[in-house]
Order: sequence, then structure tokens, then C-alpha cells
Amino acid sequence: MIAGLDWPLMRENISRDDAEELIKFLWPTTVPRLTNGPQVEAFEAEFAKWLGTKYALMVNSGSSANLLTMQALKILHGPGRILVPCITWVSDVAAILHAGHEPVFVDVDPRTLGIDWAKREGDILATFLTHCLGFNALPNSETSNGLLIEDCCEALGATSGGKKLGTYGLMSNFSFYYAHHMSTIEGGMICTDDVTVYELLRMLRSHGLVREMKLAVYKTLAAKTYPDLDPEFIFSHPAYNVRPTELNAVLGRAQLRRVDEQNAIRTNNLTVFLGALDRDKYRTDYRIEGSSNYALPLVLETADQALFQRVTTLLKELGVEYRKGTAGGGNQLRQPYAKERWGEDLHKEFPEAEHIHQFGLYIGNYPSLETWKIEALTEKLNRL
Repeated sequence: MIAGLDWPLMRENISRDDAEELIKFLWPTTVPRLTNGPQVEAFEAEFAKWLGTKYALMVNSGSSANLLTMQALKILHGPGRILVPCITWVSDVAAILHAGHEPVFVDVDPRTLGIDWAKREGDILATFLTHCLGFNALPNSETSNGLLIEDCCEALGATSGGKKLGTYGLMSNFSFYYAHHMSTIEGGMICTDDVTVYELLRMLRSHGLVREMKLAVYKTLAAKTYPDLDPEFIFSHPAYNVRPTELNAVLGRAQLRRVDEQNAIRTNNLTVFLGALDRDKYRTDYRIEGSSNYALPLVLETADQALFQRVTTLLKELGVEYRKGTAGGGNQLRQPYAKERWGEDLHKEFPEAEHIHQFGLYIGNYPSLETWKIEALTEKLNRL
């Protein structure tokens, strides 16, 4: 009998080698610059090259990436209707609201846990697409009549059609929180191929300062337009201070070198897990091709409260950490902030999100997770 599996959501996402990189960076007699500087710029360049976009901008969290992205969208295109899945992280919906956009909720596809494109309705400014748990949630064909923004915070390294997710939309967001594919302690990235978007994001990251822009033409134009202002202190928009530190970037550069290898292990873990589950009890038909699994999905095939209770009891007994409702705690429309704005019952209009909220969860998937643990757990789950 296995008394316990000792299976957290994440383990050793910051390694001793990463710590050694920080030590080397801090070792010189003169303490190096620690705020946003050359290490951040180097990480941005390396990440953009790895992803396949022209530009990458590091910020202090994935949530800040969401916030700047929605603000940039409003400045460039005005406020509008933004399509967003019911199952996502709260910061996606919050960023839409903070920017003055209107969220338009849509149910999710059980094979991707992302937007069910067949259920979208009406004209929209943009779709804020969440690639939940590392699955590719892009449509099979062009179905959106607006701009595409990709939330890849849980899908680092996932691909579609030979290209990495995060290269298909106007902007894409990434998170380097401790529990994600790679960690800079806290941190995030915004990627784009559009130079105007990139320059705007640079300003928004640092108080709206025009001097943060790289292209001299923008700074020259601002100086001529506002001759009564010091060119070093022209604030173009009410913005934020969400800059990262050099320490974050040192960790990011170290981890980026091994992320592909580690993602391959995660994908194999997912394949073993889903292949061993009883498909009569648990959902196993996911869009696996190109996925970069962030956490292992465990969703009941049919609504069965008694079985779900036995599942969570077993996980607790075995020491397997889990989170209910998959990404973000399930259906966002059940949250207090949502009910306050859209009423008590709107969540009922999205049955697939409701099923996942009530009968879905996820458990950890990380490179050091032993295969025997996956096999032992699935065997016990199948016996319930």
C-alpha cells in the first residue's frame, strides 16, 4: 500500500543552478544595477527569439501583462466588447474591466478548456483567448471578426501548426509565477510583432513616460508637441509602474535554456496520465497535439457528486495537492465581483463551464514527477 505520494502542485521550479546564476550576478565587489536594465533587455531579446515574435516586453507579473495589454488595446482602438471564456484567471476579466471594455462571456470547449468558438455571438473588438492548462484553444478556422489577444500564461511553449502559441494574435501574455512552466519568482511578458504596440507598451510599463520609447521619432515628436515640458518627463498616458528587476531577468535567462526539455517531460506525463485513466469515469479526449501541459486535468465524464467526493478524499489521503475548477477556480461568473455586476444567475447559462466548475480539478505536473506516481494514482482513481 502507498501511504502517501507527496505530490504538490509544483516542485523545484527554481533550481540550485538558477540560484548560482543569481550569485554570480551579485558577486562583483560593486553591486550591479538591480532594477530594470541590461539583464531585462537581454531576456526580452532571447524570449522574443525563442517564441518567434519581433518584440517582447518584460513586466512584473502575468497579471500586469494582462492589464497593459487591455489598456493598449483601448488607447489604439477605443473601448469595446471583448470576448472572454468563463474559465480563465481573474486578471483577464479584471484587465478588461479596468480598461473600460465590456466583457462578453462564452462557454468553453471540453477538448481544449478554452473558448467554444461555435458559441460566440455578436460583433466584438477583440477576443481575449486563454490557452487553459497548456492546451491549444485557437479555432480550427477563422471565426473571429475582431482582434486576437492570446493569454499564454499556462501554455508556455505550446504550438499550433508548427508555430508557438503567442505568435498568432496582436499581443500575447505570459506569466513566470512560481507554479508555471518557468519562474522568475514573479514576472510576465507581453509579445507582439507590431512596433506601434510595442512602443506604447514600453510607455505604459513605466508611468507613461515618452522617454521609455526606443524609436527617436516618437520622442522627437513629443518634444516638439510639448515644448514647455522637459523631454525627460513627458507623461503621455495615465499609466503604471510594473517594471521587473534584473534579478527576475537573470532567473528567466537561466530557465529559458532548459524550458523545451522540461516541457517535453510534462507532455509525456500528460500522455501517461490520460492514457491510464478510465475514460468511462474521467474525460481523456483533449486536444493534446502541440500542448505544453501546465497541470494534469481531472474532470469527471458525467455529473456525479458522490464520485467527485471520493476523488477529492482519495487525493487528500494520498497527499496529492489539487485545485478545484481547473484554471482560476472554475466559472468566473460565480465569483462575488461577477455576481455584483451581472447578477446571481448568469453562470447557469454556460453548462460546460459549470460542469468543470462542479466536477473538475487539476493536479501538479512538473519535470521531476515520477511516472510510477502517475500510474499508482490513476490505478486508485479507476477503482473508485
